[in-house]
Amino acid sequence: MFTLAFLCVFAFMAGLIDAAVGGGGLIQIPALFNILPNTSAATLFGTNKFASAFGTLSAARSYLKRVKLPWRLVLPAASAAFAMSFAGAATVSLLPKDILRPMVLLLLIVMAVYTLWKKDFGQLHRPVIIGRREMLVGVAIGGAIGFYDGLFGPGTGSFLMFLFIRFFAFDFLHASAAAKVVNLSTNVAALLFFIPSGNVLFGFALPMAASNMAGAMVGSYLAMKKGAGFVRILFLILTSILIVKLGWDTLML
Repeated sequence: MFTLAFLCVFAFMAGLIDAAVGGGGLIQIPALFNILPNTSAATLFGTNKFASAFGTLSAARSYLKRVKLPWRLVLPAASAAFAMSFAGAATVSLLPKDILRPMVLLLLIVMAVYTLWKKDFGQLHRPVIIGRREMLVGVAIGGAIGFYDGLFGPGTGSFLMFLFIRFFAFDFLHASAAAKVVNLSTNVAALLFFIPSGNVLFGFALPMAASNMAGAMVGSYLAMKKGAGFVRILFLILTSILIVKLGWDTLML
């Protein structure tokens, strides 16, 4: 019961953070590895994906009640992310993560600097008209991030938000909503691998899913109530944490 309570508290916190700016895995995955050290990594990742998928679904549902998204852009991006996440998962054993870590670290630093430098970045929602070019860019973004999520993962939500703002002039609130829809597709794709292979601990995953959903409801409520400026601050905080974590992991190699 202590183990379950511990995991549910962290699942709630992960759902709250993830609903606003992504990055819930930074909280939930270490909690799983800490409290279940003798469980295989694949099973812990599967349990994490199961819980986070329900939280992402809850957050997406909350956003879509209040935020209008251009589905001509978001749905093709989500479809590409779904397909490419399989390719990323299949490539995990072929490409060492030691190579990816410094590249991702550099991209996160560029994102943080750019967001700080452009004070109005993500503050105003002035979306571009969605034509064929924009749809192709959306598919490319969804495919690339889906592949990355299947291959490595950290910062997926943050990358999606940044790219939706940079290329389509969303504000942080709409970018977060769009990121949730795309991220949900990658979570579902991952579960199509983890569940049939028996890599989900349902005794933990189901209560964690409920806690993650509750956290996601709170996180999405706060994001919509406080607005884009609040989400921008959370985005910078989360990105900074990711930079420190990946920087530390790189130095410790």
